[in-house]
Amino acid sequence: MIVDSHAYCFPPLDAPDGGEERLERAQVAHAHHHQPAFRLRDRAPASSGPLAPGGTLDVSDLPDVDFRADRETGRVLWTVDGDDHTKYFYPPALRDLEYTPRQLIGEMDYAGVDVVLLHTDPMLAHDGAFQARCVATYPDRILSMAPVDEWRIASETDAVIDELTDNIAGRGLHVIKFIAPFAYTADPRPWDEGPYQPFWEAATELGVPVFFSLGSGPPDGRSESDRYVDELRILARWSERYPDTLCSVTHGFPWRLFLDGDRIVVPEDAWAPFGNPNCSIEVSFPVRIGDLFDFPYRQVWPTLERMVDRVGPRQLLWGTDMPF
Repeated sequence: MIVDSHAYCFPPLDAPDGGEERLERAQVAHAHHHQPAFRLRDRAPASSGPLAPGGTLDVSDLPDVDFRADRETGRVLWTVDGDDHTKYFYPPALRDLEYTPRQLIGEMDYAGVDVVLLHTDPMLAHDGAFQARCVATYPDRILSMAPVDEWRIASETDAVIDELTDNIAGRGLHVIKFIAPFAYTADPRPWDEGPYQPFWEAATELGVPVFFSLGSGPPDGRSESDRYVDELRILARWSERYPDTLCSVTHGFPWRLFLDGDRIVVPEDAWAPFGNPNCSIEVSFPVRIGDLFDFPYRQVWPTLERMVDRVGPRQLLWGTDMPF
């Protein structure tokens, strides 16, 4: 059986039930994503910095650049100094900026994939009812994570726990998704302690795996790579507290932070969480650095060999990030 641990389905970006916040999340995401932006009238390279000049994930103070969905061409647009700009973070072949379970199954059949695990993201799909409908379309082939509003955990702990319990126990979703950078937009404290502990006690009682998308933590004057390794230390501490809970790191390591020319140099401390046999990691080279290295990605082979040696093949997951 071939399992893809990382895929998405999502409704159109500007669907009425998505609300304004989904567009705002997409605006921030497009500001930060490494895909190149360009000016539409002449395809001249441009910056996506004007989408979120503060450089954070905070959506509370975004500039008005008329960020919008262009359904006809399957892309987003924004306007700066009278010129429309775009960036192909979404794949250019999407219709109406949506990706349905039927589209996903077609790709799975073509590639010989048996089962996928759907992820959630505030820009794409962040609604347990939508995820459950996707699963119900192909229940033998699609599993799904349950979304969490990380930025609400510290201030609305009980409400977030109730929502998560409903998605897992009520709707039958299979995995918990936790995106640490969103937690830091509301509370700078480490996400495994303080107000987060009641949440984790309830979440781990649900008996399902937890997938972590980690960032570099709050800025403190150190390098992003050093701060990312600190996030892995938090994960190691979390997994010691909940040793029976399966957990995983999404997207692999932030490979771009560890590049030294054509080599990837993973800090020794980054391997610490994977001494726990219940902790796994996605590999995810193509979607993260496929703009830097071409197939068959020979530059990353030594790193993959090291992952097999330090993590073990049983704890390495193949995640494509389809349709991206």
